[in-house]
Amino acid sequence: MTRTVAYLRVSTEKQADKGASLETQRAKIRAYAELYDLDLVCIVEDAGASAKSLNRDGLSSVLGMLERGEADAVLVAKLDRLTRSVRDLGTLVEAYFGRTDGPALMSVAEHVDTRTAAGRLVLNVLASVSQWERETIGERTSAAMQHMRDQNRYTGGKVPYGWRLTDDGELVEDRGEQLVIAAVREYRAAGLSLRATAARLADRGLMPRSGRKWNAQTIKRLECARVA
Repeated sequence: MTRTVAYLRVSTEKQADKGASLETQRAKIRAYAELYDLDLVCIVEDAGASAKSLNRDGLSSVLGMLERGEADAVLVAKLDRLTRSVRDLGTLVEAYFGRTDGPALMSVAEHVDTRTAAGRLVLNVLASVSQWERETIGERTSAAMQHMRDQNRYTGGKVPYGWRLTDDGELVEDRGEQLVIAAVREYRAAGLSLRATAARLADRGLMPRSGRKWNAQTIKRLECARVA
């Protein structure tokens, strides 16, 4: 029988207080262990712990058991209970679960069992697919954001100088600020330094949004500002 430590996790304290998710995971773990004749030595929980990193008390305890030889395998109800990060999953596989003579990783939902070559293959395929999905989503999001910018739609963050935001979320030119940008480019083209350009704007009563004095860095940014 494979000595197995089960790992359970819920993301929020609210979930931990209700216990429903933990109880569901625990039931699946026990049924799987009985079905596949695993020696379930203990069940470790991380209640209210994010999967953003591997720095979790419960997970550290589980990995410590593997390192000390107190367990031969880790069992989870679903891989995302272990981690949601492809990078972190790769780290765990490389350090613990990728060797034929090392500890095994088993997942109920994904039917992963790295005690076999097929199980290790499935785990690597799942990690690769997850990474592909994340990169694809990133590409689509980037394209959508660029399309919104091309349509003068607000995409978050600080409204760029020279523009203002309407109530329906559209960016429209701010004529006053556009004139400032035009003046900056005119002065710079005429050979004025950044400081001299700032002084010239101040002499004309043209001030930044903050109401403070212009500085060289701000003037330099306005040279590259988007114009209408």
